[in-house]
Amino acid sequence: MDVTVEVVGEGVEEVSLAGDATYADLCRAVGYSPHEVTALVDGSPVPDDRAVDAARVKVLRLIKGG
Repeated sequence: MDVTVEVVGEGVEEVSLAGDATYADLCRAVGYSPHEVTALVDGSPVPDDRAVDAARVKVLRLIKGG
């Protein structure tokens, strides 16, 4: 499954995931731990253990240090 992922404030990329991938797997695929980001579908957060069921997902970093 191919998913377009927008990491808010950082860019957009296409990722290829297994058919049974979860949103936690998607977060890892773009380089983040599910503990430091949340996945949003149509503006609403989705559980990390839910199977990916959207073609476009936003990933929002919860903590950004400097």
